[in-house]
Amino acid sequence: MYKQTPHLRVARPVSSLGLSKAMYCEGLNLQLLGSFKDHDGFDGVMLGLPGAGFHLEFVVSRRHPVRPAPTEEDLLVLYLPDHPEWEAACACMRAAGFAQTPSANPYWDVHGATFIDHDGYRTVLQNAKSPV
Repeated sequence: MYKQTPHLRVARPVSSLGLSKAMYCEGLNLQLLGSFKDHDGFDGVMLGLPGAGFHLEFVVSRRHPVRPAPTEEDLLVLYLPDHPEWEAACACMRAAGFAQTPSANPYWDVHGATFIDHDGYRTVLQNAKSPV
């Protein structure tokens, strides 16, 4: 169906671009890949790792604010099989201001840690190899 593997963008409304950018860059070691101001009433930043097949986009609307509305099961999951690397990544998340919280699904707590940002979005750092 696809001639090339599609690039994945995960777009989320946030309450503060600056705070979200700082937390995700520090906590997940992401880089600012791009940004825009007043694009049809939206400001945004795109964060990721150069060459990766995904990036995160955080936006705020100037015209009609959209409140972030994540649920306990809206997860961004990163698999980090190397234990020392996983421990260091968890420490970075805490230092960046993410709060560690029990996961709604206990599966993620067995070999992972769940972190929540200022808007309620959850990120799981899973100390395992991806099953797929």
